[in-house]
Amino acid sequence: MSKLVLYENTDVEAFKQLNHSLARLDTLDILRWAFDMYGDELVYACSFGAESMVLIDLISKIQPNAHILFLDTDFHFLETYSLIKEVQAKYPDLRIELEKPGLTPEEQAEIHGEKLWETNPDLCCKIRKLDPLDSKLSQKAAWISGLRREQSPTRANTEYVNQDNRFKSVKVCPLIHWKEDEIWMYIKLHKLPYNSLHDHNYPSIGCTHCTKPVAEGEDSRSGRWSSTDKTECGLHQ
Repeated sequence: MSKLVLYENTDVEAFKQLNHSLARLDTLDILRWAFDMYGDELVYACSFGAESMVLIDLISKIQPNAHILFLDTDFHFLETYSLIKEVQAKYPDLRIELEKPGLTPEEQAEIHGEKLWETNPDLCCKIRKLDPLDSKLSQKAAWISGLRREQSPTRANTEYVNQDNRFKSVKVCPLIHWKEDEIWMYIKLHKLPYNSLHDHNYPSIGCTHCTKPVAEGEDSRSGRWSSTDKTECGLHQ
């Protein structure tokens, strides 16, 4: 199968058949398949959350010089930037790229007003995350995501290989069957670095303006855009 034909084939049956053939494979096998299929035309769009630590470690075992992309919105926590430096030191061969938006925070405020994340969070995400990722994925055939089915109802039907209509790409999700306790078991077992905010009730970490700690018993993503009905930044819609 050509690495580009998969997305161009709009017949969803092709994806169903592919996922059926991959169903019995484990996470490492899926990553091997993805890198064998797409090679350097595959990028991991990484948030540096807990799932990211697992994927980065697994990817490093298969493709030590893999391309890792981080969408640097300019609004991330200091703890996130600190973690990135730790990861760069631990995996020096990985090509970790920090992609900036087309507008600086000052330019965005001048054009769209102060605190766009409050007045129009969808537009803020578009400017600072969706457009930069779109620009990068237009140069690639496929991308890796750390989505897990148990994270939210909108992610419950995620497959290993997904037709990504938003970015006209193929989205590979090797962790769909992992549970949260398995993610943390792997991190602890392999002594991987992780964002220290996770120890302070931040299960899902994004921009400072749109991320709050989660109370015990709340949904793991309830701290994201908590004052709005927004649940996703748009990368996975």
